[in-house]
Amino acid sequence: MAFLIIILLIVLFVTIIICKRNMQYWILEDIKRSLALKCIKLPSKNMHILFAFVDHFEPGSGGVEISQQEYRVQNFVKRYAELARRHKDSDGIYPQHTFFFPPHYDINNHLKSLVGLCKEGFGEIEMHLHHDCMEPWPDNASSLKKKILKCIKGYSRYGIFCLPEGKKKYGFIHGDWALCNSLKDGKHCGINDEISILLDTGCYADFTFPVSKENQPKLTNTIFYANSNPAFPRGYDKTAIPVKVGKRNIAGLMMIQGIIGLRWKSRTKKLLPSIEQSNIDLADFPFDARIDYWVSKHIHVEGKPEWIFIKIHTHGCREVNWEVLLGKYCDGMFDYLETKYNDGYKYTLHYVSAREMYNIIRAAEDRKEGNPNDYRDYEISRYVYLPTR
Repeated sequence: MAFLIIILLIVLFVTIIICKRNMQYWILEDIKRSLALKCIKLPSKNMHILFAFVDHFEPGSGGVEISQQEYRVQNFVKRYAELARRHKDSDGIYPQHTFFFPPHYDINNHLKSLVGLCKEGFGEIEMHLHHDCMEPWPDNASSLKKKILKCIKGYSRYGIFCLPEGKKKYGFIHGDWALCNSLKDGKHCGINDEISILLDTGCYADFTFPVSKENQPKLTNTIFYANSNPAFPRGYDKTAIPVKVGKRNIAGLMMIQGIIGLRWKSRTKKLLPSIEQSNIDLADFPFDARIDYWVSKHIHVEGKPEWIFIKIHTHGCREVNWEVLLGKYCDGMFDYLETKYNDGYKYTLHYVSAREMYNIIRAAEDRKEGNPNDYRDYEISRYVYLPTR
Protein backbone atom coordinates (compact mmCIF):
# COMPACT_ATOMS: atom_id res chain seq x y z
CA MET A 1 0.00 0.00 0.00
CA ALA A 2 2.81 2.41 0.90
CA PHE A 3 4.52 1.62 -2.42
CA LEU A 4 1.32 2.41 -4.32
CA ILE A 5 0.96 5.72 -2.50
CA ILE A 6 4.54 6.64 -3.41
CA ILE A 7 3.90 5.81 -7.06
CA LEU A 8 0.72 7.90 -7.07
CA LEU A 9 2.54 10.83 -5.46
CA ILE A 10 5.28 10.63 -8.07
CA VAL A 11 2.71 10.53 -10.88
CA LEU A 12 0.90 13.50 -9.32
CA PHE A 13 4.14 15.46 -8.98
CA VAL A 14 5.15 14.76 -12.59
CA THR A 15 1.67 15.71 -13.83
CA ILE A 16 1.78 19.00 -11.93
CA ILE A 17 5.21 19.83 -13.37
CA ILE A 18 4.09 18.92 -16.90
CA CYS A 19 0.98 21.09 -16.69
CA LYS A 20 2.78 23.97 -14.99
CA ARG A 21 5.34 24.07 -17.81
CA ASN A 22 2.72 23.54 -20.55
CA MET A 23 4.43 20.36 -21.68
CA GLN A 24 1.18 18.42 -22.06
CA TYR A 25 0.71 19.93 -25.52
CA TRP A 26 3.83 18.37 -27.03
CA ILE A 27 5.59 15.95 -24.67
CA LEU A 28 3.88 12.72 -25.81
CA GLU A 29 4.46 13.46 -29.49
CA ASP A 30 8.09 14.25 -28.79
CA ILE A 31 8.52 10.95 -26.96
CA LYS A 32 6.90 9.10 -29.88
CA ARG A 33 9.21 10.83 -32.35
CA SER A 34 12.28 10.11 -30.23
CA LEU A 35 11.40 6.41 -30.13
CA ALA A 36 10.75 6.37 -33.88
CA LEU A 37 14.12 8.02 -34.48
CA LYS A 38 15.85 5.11 -32.75
CA CYS A 39 14.32 2.77 -35.36
CA ILE A 40 15.82 4.71 -38.27
CA LYS A 41 19.29 3.96 -39.53
CA LEU A 42 20.98 7.33 -39.16
CA PRO A 43 24.18 8.14 -41.04
CA SER A 44 27.46 8.10 -39.14
CA LYS A 45 29.30 10.43 -41.53
CA ASN A 46 28.77 12.93 -44.35
CA MET A 47 26.06 14.77 -42.41
CA HIS A 48 25.30 18.39 -43.27
CA ILE A 49 24.22 20.80 -40.53
CA LEU A 50 21.92 23.56 -41.82
CA PHE A 51 21.89 26.26 -39.15
CA ALA A 52 19.45 29.19 -39.27
CA PHE A 53 19.11 32.00 -36.73
CA VAL A 54 15.77 33.84 -36.95
CA ASP A 55 15.08 37.02 -35.04
CA HIS A 56 11.76 38.55 -33.93
CA PHE A 57 13.41 41.94 -34.47
CA GLU A 58 11.26 44.58 -32.77
CA PRO A 59 12.99 47.96 -32.31
CA GLY A 60 10.10 49.38 -30.28
CA SER A 61 9.76 46.45 -27.88
CA GLY A 62 8.75 47.72 -24.45
CA GLY A 63 7.28 50.92 -25.86
CA VAL A 64 10.59 52.81 -26.12
CA GLU A 65 10.94 56.18 -27.86
CA ILE A 66 12.20 56.62 -31.44
CA SER A 67 15.64 57.68 -30.27
CA GLN A 68 16.03 54.47 -28.28
CA GLN A 69 14.81 52.44 -31.25
CA GLU A 70 17.45 54.04 -33.44
CA TYR A 71 20.11 53.27 -30.87
CA ARG A 72 19.00 49.63 -30.68
CA VAL A 73 19.09 49.13 -34.45
CA GLN A 74 22.38 50.92 -35.03
CA ASN A 75 24.11 49.21 -32.13
CA PHE A 76 22.90 45.77 -33.19
CA VAL A 77 23.90 46.29 -36.82
CA LYS A 78 27.40 47.43 -35.86
CA ARG A 79 28.12 44.81 -33.22
CA TYR A 80 26.59 41.91 -35.11
CA ALA A 81 28.76 42.65 -38.14
CA GLU A 82 31.84 42.68 -35.89
CA LEU A 83 30.84 39.32 -34.39
CA ALA A 84 29.88 37.62 -37.65
CA ARG A 85 33.07 38.65 -39.46
CA ARG A 86 35.01 36.36 -37.13
CA HIS A 87 33.13 33.28 -38.35
CA LYS A 88 32.48 31.34 -41.55
CA ASP A 89 30.98 27.99 -42.47
CA SER A 90 32.32 25.36 -44.87
CA ASP A 91 31.17 27.47 -47.83
CA GLY A 92 32.90 30.64 -46.64
CA ILE A 93 29.55 32.16 -45.59
CA TYR A 94 29.13 34.33 -42.49
CA PRO A 95 26.54 33.33 -39.85
CA GLN A 96 23.17 34.33 -41.31
CA HIS A 97 20.79 36.36 -39.18
CA THR A 98 17.26 36.51 -40.60
CA PHE A 99 15.45 39.61 -39.36
CA PHE A 100 11.70 39.00 -39.15
CA PHE A 101 10.75 42.66 -39.04
CA PRO A 102 7.25 43.96 -38.04
CA PRO A 103 5.74 46.58 -40.37
CA HIS A 104 4.55 48.78 -37.49
CA TYR A 105 8.22 49.48 -36.76
CA ASP A 106 8.95 50.53 -40.33
CA ILE A 107 9.83 54.07 -39.32
CA ASN A 108 12.88 56.30 -39.66
CA ASN A 109 15.77 54.33 -41.17
CA HIS A 110 15.37 51.01 -39.36
CA LEU A 111 14.84 48.96 -42.51
CA LYS A 112 17.50 50.84 -44.43
CA SER A 113 20.06 49.99 -41.76
CA LEU A 114 19.13 46.31 -41.82
CA VAL A 115 19.26 46.21 -45.62
CA GLY A 116 22.77 47.62 -45.45
CA LEU A 117 23.81 44.82 -43.10
CA CYS A 118 22.22 42.22 -45.36
CA LYS A 119 24.01 43.58 -48.43
CA GLU A 120 27.28 42.91 -46.63
CA GLY A 121 26.35 39.22 -46.47
CA PHE A 122 25.20 38.89 -42.85
CA GLY A 123 21.54 37.97 -43.29
CA GLU A 124 18.14 38.63 -44.83
CA ILE A 125 14.80 40.26 -43.95
CA GLU A 126 11.37 38.61 -43.70
CA MET A 127 7.93 39.46 -42.25
CA HIS A 128 6.92 39.41 -38.58
CA LEU A 129 3.32 40.43 -38.01
CA HIS A 130 1.36 41.15 -34.82
CA HIS A 131 -2.39 41.44 -35.14
CA ASP A 132 -5.32 40.71 -32.86
CA CYS A 133 -9.09 40.51 -32.49
CA MET A 134 -9.47 43.16 -29.80
CA GLU A 135 -11.47 46.36 -30.07
CA PRO A 136 -11.35 48.99 -31.43
CA TRP A 137 -9.68 47.54 -34.57
CA PRO A 138 -10.20 43.79 -34.62
CA ASP A 139 -8.80 42.04 -37.67
CA ASN A 140 -10.75 39.93 -40.10
CA ALA A 141 -9.60 38.06 -43.20
CA SER A 142 -9.95 41.13 -45.40
CA SER A 143 -8.11 43.54 -43.10
CA LEU A 144 -5.31 41.03 -42.48
CA LYS A 145 -4.76 40.57 -46.19
CA LYS A 146 -4.60 44.35 -46.62
CA LYS A 147 -1.99 44.60 -43.84
CA ILE A 148 0.18 41.94 -45.45
CA LEU A 149 -0.05 43.49 -48.91
CA LYS A 150 0.72 46.92 -47.45
CA CYS A 151 3.80 45.47 -45.74
CA ILE A 152 4.98 43.86 -48.98
CA LYS A 153 4.51 47.11 -50.88
CA GLY A 154 6.30 49.15 -48.22
CA TYR A 155 9.27 46.82 -47.92
CA SER A 156 9.54 46.61 -51.71
CA ARG A 157 11.04 50.09 -51.82
CA TYR A 158 14.27 48.42 -50.64
CA GLY A 159 13.83 45.30 -52.80
CA ILE A 160 12.72 43.16 -49.84
CA PHE A 161 10.50 40.25 -50.96
CA CYS A 162 11.18 41.19 -54.61
CA LEU A 163 12.45 38.39 -56.84
CA PRO A 164 14.49 39.03 -60.00
CA GLU A 165 11.67 37.67 -62.17
CA GLY A 166 9.21 40.25 -60.80
CA LYS A 167 7.29 38.09 -58.31
CA LYS A 168 7.15 38.71 -54.56
CA LYS A 169 7.56 36.08 -51.84
CA TYR A 170 8.08 36.22 -48.09
CA GLY A 171 8.74 34.11 -45.01
CA PHE A 172 6.50 34.64 -41.98
CA ILE A 173 6.54 34.61 -38.19
CA HIS A 174 3.29 35.32 -36.32
CA GLY A 175 3.40 37.66 -33.35
CA ASP A 176 2.84 35.96 -29.99
CA TRP A 177 3.02 32.55 -31.74
CA ALA A 178 -0.73 32.90 -32.34
CA LEU A 179 -0.92 31.54 -35.90
CA CYS A 180 -4.42 30.51 -37.01
CA ASN A 181 -6.10 31.94 -33.89
CA SER A 182 -4.37 29.25 -31.85
CA LEU A 183 -4.18 30.94 -28.43
CA LYS A 184 -7.06 30.44 -26.03
CA ASP A 185 -6.81 33.91 -24.47
CA GLY A 186 -9.12 35.39 -27.12
CA LYS A 187 -6.84 38.40 -27.65
CA HIS A 188 -4.50 37.47 -30.46
CA CYS A 189 -5.02 36.81 -34.15
CA GLY A 190 -8.77 36.05 -34.34
CA ILE A 191 -8.53 34.54 -37.83
CA ASN A 192 -8.88 30.77 -38.13
CA ASP A 193 -8.15 30.51 -41.85
CA GLU A 194 -4.87 32.42 -41.73
CA ILE A 195 -2.75 30.00 -43.75
CA SER A 196 -5.03 30.50 -46.76
CA ILE A 197 -4.33 34.23 -46.58
CA LEU A 198 -0.60 33.68 -46.27
CA LEU A 199 -0.54 31.39 -49.30
CA ASP A 200 -2.67 33.81 -51.31
CA THR A 201 -0.29 36.71 -50.62
CA GLY A 202 2.95 34.90 -51.50
CA CYS A 203 4.17 33.36 -48.25
CA TYR A 204 6.55 30.48 -48.98
CA ALA A 205 6.93 29.14 -45.40
CA ASP A 206 6.05 29.80 -41.77
CA PHE A 207 8.83 29.94 -39.14
CA THR A 208 6.71 30.71 -36.04
CA PHE A 209 7.20 27.60 -33.93
CA PRO A 210 8.14 26.00 -31.50
CA VAL A 211 6.54 27.27 -28.29
CA SER A 212 5.66 25.48 -25.06
CA LYS A 213 1.99 26.50 -25.05
CA GLU A 214 -1.31 25.21 -26.37
CA ASN A 215 -0.51 26.51 -29.85
CA GLN A 216 2.51 24.24 -30.34
CA PRO A 217 1.86 21.93 -33.33
CA LYS A 218 1.37 18.28 -32.41
CA LEU A 219 3.98 17.26 -34.95
CA THR A 220 6.96 18.34 -32.86
CA ASN A 221 10.48 18.57 -34.27
CA THR A 222 9.05 17.99 -37.71
CA ILE A 223 8.95 20.01 -40.92
CA PHE A 224 5.47 19.67 -42.39
CA TYR A 225 2.83 21.10 -44.70
CA ALA A 226 -0.47 22.38 -43.34
CA ASN A 227 -3.64 24.23 -44.21
CA SER A 228 -6.16 26.16 -42.13
CA ASN A 229 -9.94 26.21 -41.98
CA PRO A 230 -12.38 29.08 -41.37
CA ALA A 231 -14.48 26.84 -39.12
CA PHE A 232 -11.93 26.22 -36.37
CA PRO A 233 -8.57 27.44 -35.01
CA ARG A 234 -5.24 25.56 -35.17
CA GLY A 235 -6.08 24.05 -38.54
CA TYR A 236 -2.41 23.18 -38.98
CA ASP A 237 -2.83 20.27 -36.57
CA LYS A 238 -5.72 18.66 -38.44
CA THR A 239 -4.03 18.91 -41.85
CA ALA A 240 -0.35 18.33 -41.06
CA ILE A 241 1.64 16.18 -43.50
CA PRO A 242 5.39 15.68 -42.88
CA VAL A 243 7.74 16.79 -45.65
CA LYS A 244 9.15 13.72 -47.40
CA VAL A 245 11.61 12.97 -50.16
CA GLY A 246 9.73 12.50 -53.44
CA LYS A 247 6.46 14.00 -52.10
CA ARG A 248 6.73 17.56 -53.36
CA ASN A 249 3.23 18.34 -54.63
CA ILE A 250 1.45 18.59 -51.27
CA ALA A 251 -1.08 21.40 -50.88
CA GLY A 252 -0.48 23.74 -47.98
CA LEU A 253 2.11 25.99 -46.40
CA MET A 254 5.47 24.61 -45.28
CA MET A 255 5.94 24.90 -41.51
CA ILE A 256 9.62 24.99 -40.56
CA GLN A 257 9.96 24.41 -36.83
CA GLY A 258 12.82 24.67 -34.40
CA ILE A 259 13.62 22.19 -31.64
CA ILE A 260 11.42 21.55 -28.62
CA GLY A 261 12.01 18.92 -25.96
CA LEU A 262 13.44 18.05 -22.55
CA ARG A 263 17.17 18.45 -22.04
CA TRP A 264 18.56 16.07 -19.44
CA LYS A 265 22.28 15.92 -20.15
CA SER A 266 22.34 19.60 -21.05
CA ARG A 267 20.05 20.83 -18.32
CA THR A 268 20.66 24.06 -16.44
CA LYS A 269 18.89 22.98 -13.23
CA LYS A 270 20.21 20.37 -10.83
CA LEU A 271 17.05 18.35 -10.24
CA LEU A 272 14.76 19.07 -13.18
CA PRO A 273 15.35 18.86 -16.92
CA SER A 274 15.40 22.04 -18.97
CA ILE A 275 12.77 22.71 -21.60
CA GLU A 276 14.28 23.39 -25.00
CA GLN A 277 12.30 25.85 -27.13
CA SER A 278 15.08 26.94 -29.53
CA ASN A 279 15.21 30.34 -27.86
CA ILE A 280 18.43 32.28 -27.30
CA ASP A 281 18.44 34.99 -24.65
CA LEU A 282 19.98 35.85 -21.31
CA ALA A 283 17.89 33.21 -19.53
CA ASP A 284 18.54 30.53 -22.15
CA PHE A 285 22.03 31.02 -23.51
CA PRO A 286 23.83 28.62 -25.88
CA PHE A 287 26.51 26.25 -24.59
CA ASP A 288 28.27 23.19 -25.98
CA ALA A 289 26.02 20.47 -24.53
CA ARG A 290 22.93 22.37 -25.62
CA ILE A 291 24.24 22.60 -29.19
CA ASP A 292 24.87 18.83 -29.10
CA TYR A 293 21.24 18.41 -28.07
CA TRP A 294 20.03 20.44 -31.06
CA VAL A 295 21.94 18.16 -33.40
CA SER A 296 20.76 15.01 -31.60
CA LYS A 297 17.10 15.91 -32.22
CA HIS A 298 17.92 15.32 -35.89
CA ILE A 299 15.21 17.37 -37.59
CA HIS A 300 15.28 16.34 -41.25
CA VAL A 301 13.20 15.75 -44.33
CA GLU A 302 11.82 12.23 -44.09
CA GLY A 303 13.97 10.03 -46.29
CA LYS A 304 17.05 12.28 -46.10
CA PRO A 305 18.50 12.04 -42.59
CA GLU A 306 21.96 13.24 -43.68
CA TRP A 307 20.71 16.85 -43.91
CA ILE A 308 19.95 18.14 -40.39
CA PHE A 309 18.00 21.39 -39.98
CA ILE A 310 18.52 23.51 -36.86
CA LYS A 311 16.48 26.69 -36.48
CA ILE A 312 16.90 28.85 -33.38
CA HIS A 313 15.26 32.19 -32.59
CA THR A 314 15.70 35.29 -30.48
CA HIS A 315 14.47 38.84 -29.80
CA GLY A 316 17.54 40.77 -30.87
CA CYS A 317 16.40 44.31 -30.10
CA ARG A 318 16.12 43.77 -26.37
CA GLU A 319 19.20 45.20 -24.69
CA VAL A 320 19.03 42.54 -21.99
CA ASN A 321 19.92 39.93 -24.63
CA TRP A 322 22.91 41.70 -26.14
CA GLU A 323 25.40 40.14 -23.74
CA VAL A 324 24.41 36.77 -25.20
CA LEU A 325 23.70 37.66 -28.83
CA LEU A 326 26.59 40.03 -29.47
CA GLY A 327 29.18 38.79 -26.99
CA LYS A 328 31.01 35.72 -25.80
CA TYR A 329 28.05 33.33 -25.76
CA CYS A 330 27.16 33.48 -29.45
CA ASP A 331 30.82 33.90 -30.31
CA GLY A 332 31.43 30.62 -28.48
CA MET A 333 28.41 29.00 -30.14
CA PHE A 334 29.76 29.75 -33.60
CA ASP A 335 33.24 28.58 -32.55
CA TYR A 336 31.83 25.27 -31.33
CA LEU A 337 29.74 24.75 -34.46
CA GLU A 338 32.73 25.49 -36.67
CA THR A 339 34.95 23.10 -34.71
CA LYS A 340 32.86 20.06 -33.81
CA TYR A 341 30.31 20.22 -36.61
CA ASN A 342 32.53 21.20 -39.51
CA ASP A 343 35.25 18.55 -39.66
CA GLY A 344 34.54 17.72 -43.31
CA TYR A 345 34.18 14.02 -42.55
CA LYS A 346 31.36 13.39 -40.11
CA TYR A 347 29.83 16.87 -40.30
CA THR A 348 29.78 19.82 -42.67
CA LEU A 349 28.38 23.14 -41.44
CA HIS A 350 26.25 25.56 -43.45
CA TYR A 351 24.99 28.89 -42.10
CA VAL A 352 21.70 29.60 -43.91
CA SER A 353 19.00 32.23 -43.94
CA ALA A 354 15.35 31.27 -43.46
CA ARG A 355 14.83 31.50 -47.22
CA GLU A 356 17.86 29.33 -47.92
CA MET A 357 16.71 26.72 -45.42
CA TYR A 358 13.37 26.53 -47.23
CA ASN A 359 15.11 26.15 -50.58
CA ILE A 360 17.32 23.33 -49.33
CA ILE A 361 14.30 21.53 -47.89
CA ARG A 362 12.63 21.77 -51.30
CA ALA A 363 15.76 20.39 -52.94
CA ALA A 364 15.66 17.45 -50.52
CA GLU A 365 12.05 16.80 -51.54
CA ASP A 366 13.22 16.64 -55.14
CA ARG A 367 15.85 13.99 -54.31
CA LYS A 368 18.78 16.33 -54.84
CA GLU A 369 22.14 15.05 -53.65
CA GLY A 370 25.57 16.43 -52.87
CA ASN A 371 26.34 19.71 -51.15
CA PRO A 372 23.31 21.66 -49.83
CA ASN A 373 25.24 24.82 -50.61
CA ASP A 374 24.30 24.27 -54.26
CA TYR A 375 20.62 24.75 -53.41
CA ARG A 376 20.57 27.96 -51.37
CA ASP A 377 18.60 29.69 -54.18
CA TYR A 378 16.89 26.54 -55.46
CA GLU A 379 13.31 27.83 -55.71
CA ILE A 380 13.01 31.27 -54.10
CA SER A 381 15.71 33.51 -55.55
CA ARG A 382 17.66 36.03 -53.52
CA TYR A 383 15.71 39.24 -53.02
CA VAL A 384 16.88 41.95 -55.38
CA TYR A 385 18.43 44.01 -52.56
CA LEU A 386 20.97 41.23 -52.08
CA PRO A 387 24.03 40.80 -54.32
CA THR A 388 24.50 37.38 -55.94
CA ARG A 389 27.18 35.23 -54.40
